Amino acid sequence: MDQLGWDSCDVILVTGDAYVDHPSFGMAVIGRVLEAQGFRVGIIAQPDWQTADPFKILGKPNLFFGVTGGNMDSMVNRYTADRRLRHNDSYTPDDEGGKRPDRAVIVYTQRCREAYKDVPVIVGGIEASLRRIAHYDYWSDKVRRSVLVDSKADMLMYGNAERAIVEVAHRLAKGEHPSDMRDVRGTAFMLRKVPEDWSELDLHELEGEGETPEAHKYTSPLKTDDKTVVRLPAFEQVRDDPVLYGHTSRILHQESNPGNARPLVQTHGDRELWLTPPPVPLTTPEMDGVFDLDYARSPHPDYGTARIPAWEMIRFSVNIMRGCFGGCSFCSITEHEGRIIQNRSEGSILREIEAIRDKVDGFTGMISDLGGPTANMYRMQCKDPKIEQVCRRLSCVYPDVCKNLKTDHDPLIKLYRKARDIKGVKKIAIASGLRYDLAVRSPAYIRELAKHHVGGYLKIAPEHTEDGPLTKMMKPGIDAYDRFKTMFDAASKEAGKEQYLIPYFIAAHPGTTDEDMMNLAIWLKKNGFRADQVQTFLPSPMSLASAMYYSERNPLRPVRRENTEIVRTAKGLKQRRLHKAFLRYHDAENWPLLRGALKNMGRADLIGNSKKHLIPTWQPKGTGVKGSDAGRGRQGQKNGPQSFVTTHSGDGRRPKSVGKGRKPARR
Repeated sequence: MDQLGWDSCDVILVTGDAYVDHPSFGMAVIGRVLEAQGFRVGIIAQPDWQTADPFKILGKPNLFFGVTGGNMDSMVNRYTADRRLRHNDSYTPDDEGGKRPDRAVIVYTQRCREAYKDVPVIVGGIEASLRRIAHYDYWSDKVRRSVLVDSKADMLMYGNAERAIVEVAHRLAKGEHPSDMRDVRGTAFMLRKVPEDWSELDLHELEGEGETPEAHKYTSPLKTDDKTVVRLPAFEQVRDDPVLYGHTSRILHQESNPGNARPLVQTHGDRELWLTPPPVPLTTPEMDGVFDLDYARSPHPDYGTARIPAWEMIRFSVNIMRGCFGGCSFCSITEHEGRIIQNRSEGSILREIEAIRDKVDGFTGMISDLGGPTANMYRMQCKDPKIEQVCRRLSCVYPDVCKNLKTDHDPLIKLYRKARDIKGVKKIAIASGLRYDLAVRSPAYIRELAKHHVGGYLKIAPEHTEDGPLTKMMKPGIDAYDRFKTMFDAASKEAGKEQYLIPYFIAAHPGTTDEDMMNLAIWLKKNGFRADQVQTFLPSPMSLASAMYYSERNPLRPVRRENTEIVRTAKGLKQRRLHKAFLRYHDAENWPLLRGALKNMGRADLIGNSKKHLIPTWQPKGTGVKGSDAGRGRQGQKNGPQSFVTTHSGDGRRPKSVGKGRKPARR
């Protein structure tokens, strides 16, 4: 501030992440966007939250504090799926844990208030976005109030908020107060009561019990003068009624299309939480404007030589788009970024690659990723904007690819080719998750991918093999994976390359039975896969899968007390560990648990010492639990299977690049 000649900041942003000035970090984007509008912006990164003093270090902001927990929800960041404390933090220098509080948005907002009571506080980012209404919180195992209520902030912004933050900043600069701003899309605020000139559509009752199905079928775009607000069940109701919570989750997701979503209102105590409709997606010129800003593309110099793992991961990568129309029920992308794909232009993307080449230290010619939430949705959209405006489908690709969806991969192929032609670029890898049910519609894309953009391994996420959990995930059947694998293998062979798919799977997802996990383990062994690192379902705030987990109902369908689909879920720690153990069937530490489970399931036929069996009868010395078979090593294999082996090819051959002492692939 002294070097710039500033006597004060207009806006001070507080974040739970280390400050990395790069467009993959939300706080950097908001800071640069406001700076481009002429505002003086200061950033307080990972402050000590024990007192308000660190929040005073840049002085009193002229307009507002902007608060975010960081690029991840602070609870997801700090705790594992087993609710154990993590001791590392990828968004912190040297991967150090404990540099942000639990529920960071609430804590930071309180400290901002203590520092300067009369300064407005606006909360945003992924944590605020996913906790914008009453939501199930896995870590406390209860339904919590909106984070806006608990933090006592003046306004909440959800989704990607560039347009909203610019509008609010300018209106504050003109003398308005956040309490006067009731028309900014993608925001939430508190009211004493619903304005008298608004009519309410009351959807607080369960479908089929006093409420007509037509209430959910809003079949025309919103009109600018439409003053209808959807009444959600109150916080106190969903807190005490899991079934009603599942119903509320269904309504929220139905009201997520910016073209026809209506404002939502939910009672919290004696006040009303009001959510305006979702933000209108950015146009390509607007996206270019965000990504073309003058980012330093590096961590702040104060961090010196400290490692920031999240920065290192994206250091040489380029984000080409936002949003995802996949609608996977366990994923938070659509709740935050929306289902409509927002694309950058070729020119903007190519300029960023050149900037990496010219400005980022350590660049060797390798672009580590050219993607986004998914690798291959670039420039895909609905064939008819009018249809897109009225659509209420939760996914454009489930249960089948919508006939109105453009699935042309040609723009992406052309982008890849132009990127490869940039001087100084030796290789461009594709590391973002690939939507294989779309890729199979373009053999040319698969050939391009296999020939130029895979370095031996390509990650892909079928998530499961069984229809029960797949239908709850809103993922295609395993036959879609098989079709892609056949095409990918053929394209790799044609290119003269030995390449492999790395499939990822989720354990303990709602709708998954012990038998489902057993069948997945059998599939893994049959196809020669040994997963080194696996994922256990973690109920993130506001996702549809979390609603299934908590309510044990399926919000993908009408939710009723009777005659509705019940979703059984592994909730106890023992069963969740069993599901995870099935994914790591090859790990000797899991064999005692799996033996007991298989016997109880009547599948002792899977226990034996031949290749057709899932697990052996013997136990390597020093593994598993003590028992009659402990220490009975097998001749020539004293330590049992090598659990360090990463996922490998489906034909049983181990890739040449994987073996003893090699670092396994990580998700």
